[in-house]
Amino acid sequence: MANENRPKPNAWQYIKYSYGGRLPDSMRAWVTEDLIGKGATLRIVIRMFVPAFLILIPIWFLPEILGITGGQDLVIRLSATVPILIPVIYFSHALNKIWRRHMLVKHGIDPKLLEESLRQKNAHIHAAYEERYGRRSDDGTGSTTI
Repeated sequence: MANENRPKPNAWQYIKYSYGGRLPDSMRAWVTEDLIGKGATLRIVIRMFVPAFLILIPIWFLPEILGITGGQDLVIRLSATVPILIPVIYFSHALNKIWRRHMLVKHGIDPKLLEESLRQKNAHIHAAYEERYGRRSDDGTGSTTI
């Protein structure tokens, strides 16, 4: 899908798009590649991590403000930020597919493309399953061979 001739967003458009904005229709190919292409999951996780990290930067100055010196300052910094950043990473990964589907719909792109790309990515797993257990029947009862 990589095409260097397609229009790309400028810095301001990219920031707006990264946090829910809509790009012009002329950039649909870029949006499709961004949301479905290789590395899309990691890009979304990073986009959700960055604002949380930026908000937590002032906490790293907390020991100096409180006048705490010595070996405890790193413990305070980590204990104040890590418990917030771990759920941010967890939930951004858990809600990744939902966010990507939402952004596809927002840009007027068929959200089934996301399912198709995942199906193609996992085709070898499904083929190995069918080879081992047989194809499922349409009535949902499964294979009759054991």
